[in-house]
Amino acid sequence: MENIEYLTREVKGIRESKFQSKWIRKFETIFAQGNGYLGIRASTEERYINEKRGAFIAGNFNQFDENEVTELANCPDLTAVEVKVNGNRINLDSGQVEDYRRQIDLMTGEVTRHFKWALDEVRLEWSSKRFVSLKDLHVFCHQIELRNPSDKPMTIEIISGIDGQITNSGAQHFTEGDKRLRDKVFLQMMATTSQSKKSLVTTLSHRLRIDGEEAGIEQTFDIQRRRLLMNYKVSLPPNSRLDLERYATYHTDFDLDRDHSLSLENWALADNRRIYQVGYDQLLDQSRAKWQRDVWQAAPIHIQSNNAMDDLALYFAKYHLQIMTPAHDERMNIGAKGLSGEGYKGHTFWDTELFMLPYFTYSQPTTARSLLKYRYLGLEGAHVKARDNGYQGAQYPWEAAWPSDGETTPVWGAADIIKGTATKIWSGFIEQHITGDVAFAVQQYVDITDDQDFMKQYGYEIILDTAKFWASRLNYNDQANRYEIWDVIGPDEYKEHVNNNAFTNYIAHWNMQRALSLIAELRAEQEQVYQELDRALDLEHLETELSDKLKLFYLPQLNQAGILPQDDSYLDKQVIDLSPYKNQLEVGSLFKVYNLEQVNQMQVSKQADVLLLIFLFEHLFDREAKLGNWHYYEPKTTHDSSLSLSTHSILASDLGDQALAYRLFNEAISIDMGSLMTSSDDGIHAASLGGIWQMVVFGFGGLRCIDGKLRIQPHLPAEWHHLHYTIFWKGVKLEINVQPKSFSVTNHSELKSVNFLHHHREIEIAPQTTFELQEEN
Repeated sequence: MENIEYLTREVKGIRESKFQSKWIRKFETIFAQGNGYLGIRASTEERYINEKRGAFIAGNFNQFDENEVTELANCPDLTAVEVKVNGNRINLDSGQVEDYRRQIDLMTGEVTRHFKWALDEVRLEWSSKRFVSLKDLHVFCHQIELRNPSDKPMTIEIISGIDGQITNSGAQHFTEGDKRLRDKVFLQMMATTSQSKKSLVTTLSHRLRIDGEEAGIEQTFDIQRRRLLMNYKVSLPPNSRLDLERYATYHTDFDLDRDHSLSLENWALADNRRIYQVGYDQLLDQSRAKWQRDVWQAAPIHIQSNNAMDDLALYFAKYHLQIMTPAHDERMNIGAKGLSGEGYKGHTFWDTELFMLPYFTYSQPTTARSLLKYRYLGLEGAHVKARDNGYQGAQYPWEAAWPSDGETTPVWGAADIIKGTATKIWSGFIEQHITGDVAFAVQQYVDITDDQDFMKQYGYEIILDTAKFWASRLNYNDQANRYEIWDVIGPDEYKEHVNNNAFTNYIAHWNMQRALSLIAELRAEQEQVYQELDRALDLEHLETELSDKLKLFYLPQLNQAGILPQDDSYLDKQVIDLSPYKNQLEVGSLFKVYNLEQVNQMQVSKQADVLLLIFLFEHLFDREAKLGNWHYYEPKTTHDSSLSLSTHSILASDLGDQALAYRLFNEAISIDMGSLMTSSDDGIHAASLGGIWQMVVFGFGGLRCIDGKLRIQPHLPAEWHHLHYTIFWKGVKLEINVQPKSFSVTNHSELKSVNFLHHHREIEIAPQTTFELQEEN
């Protein structure tokens, strides 16, 4: 599209070079700002019909009605500023707009905007900038500069304040509290969520100057229903400048950093006073320094490519992963849209464990630990779900919110094109592989970090408790004398109510087998831990049950054609021509022709299912099996899920088809960054961003953790000249540099050696040394 530019040199970022209000939600999402606590959509100051303003605080869930599920509440908006010039409201759909540009600097999170606007005799130059602080979690800062380029004075009116009329698509989650102006400077609005009873205070202060001087500005204060406004009016002389500084803060009563010596509103007021005195530039410098130290310098990754967009995609992914992840609070996790929109109601899925957690485990292990601690805290809700379904142990919810909430998946979803009714969402009932996914992620985290303290306090219990669920979940087939898993949905959500989904069976089998091994290890090596877990989980009985059932557990095998059946019935279903849907411009075009019941009877997959299994458990399948299943399933996959392309790209790399891997990589990075202007309306595709990192590091970088061992086996695409990435392996910082025909690994530890596998050869790197290897042609 002509209105998107990519900035790859001095500034790493994206620019909107032409304003079109019909595409406003795209830029609200991809320019979104945040810090893991607070996320704010990049709505323009002036309002438009198609806008979707959003401010979200991690963990601030509320249930609007007993017939609806809990969702992340859209908080009062502090971004809107109405500006009138000589009585004409600035609106870029009217008048003439010149020199328009709005861009995000991914290195700092600052969004800047500039344009020249003319309507009849009115001329105005606008410049603005804003950021959410990475250092001060509660802080949003905003500056607007208005210039009068004419030789006549102009009257400027500004309406700025706190708008509590914002809703979640019509659902108002807050009851209105006190509204006041304090010390004639600080607007403050109190509100409480209607059901979860979480209190929120929004505070906003303004500073205005004319040519650097605070003088000659008329102001009035206005209280409306759920709105608190300041009105400013000034006569701006010719060739003069009006500067507006806005300092906003959000505080809740569940914040871990809350000062309990003060009331919530006084604590919030003190914080806003502080930033009001510090000022925009210094606050930005402090935030910028944290970005550099904690994100860009901690585990750097760079690509030298013929296409500069490739490297920019990494900055884009890392930026958004950082601003969406609540690293400050282990009671919270990453929503499927992060904190960038209302999509998926702010809920956490398996997306975290399989698609985003690996980035944090290798790059920011402390954050990864916090994300997994959330799942430990979620055992309470997992127990409730298991009991409600007649099972034992811990059955993780398909969608999770506050960890103790349990299942939060809506029951009804999109339209059924044939029946004219809403489609039932069965995932919350029978998409159960997430329970094994969580256990798998725990083991991967510990294998990579060697965080035995986490395993002792939380990890053992998660793996054992989830295995207990699977043992109770198995179905006995008396005719075949084996245990199976019936009536599930696998990763391919286009296949409902299937038996023996291969992915589900394998992840459950792994979960049970790992638990069985752990019981023996704990009894032999950690008697105290064993006794504590035995009291909670009856390990002696669990050990017997796991051992007996694993002996008869059915794992689907390759058929005579070398194909692993996705489930018991998939290979018998109708094959259709998928080419019109694989080349679609928008996701889900298949459902403009068929409903889900019809698609359920076709060999059509939404996303990687068997191929995801082969990726996670690659040591169980030889190259011939991988190739055969790739050629069978990939043509039948629509990639309607943003999770799909990254898995396929990694497997294409593994199988030696770098050209295809690179094409899929480019398709994946275009989901949000690309020119499709409606793909991101409801928020960013969080898991896809984790997938970008995985395609680079796991795919082209060849990194993998297999059975607790590190493997590095790079294979760059022809377009790349150099790949540099950094990881932490068992506490050691490793720097990997990959050239087309060679690569090197540097061990930055002063004490520990590191071993890794390369083409089945084990290589040891001594501390403070670099190992170089020439690749064979």
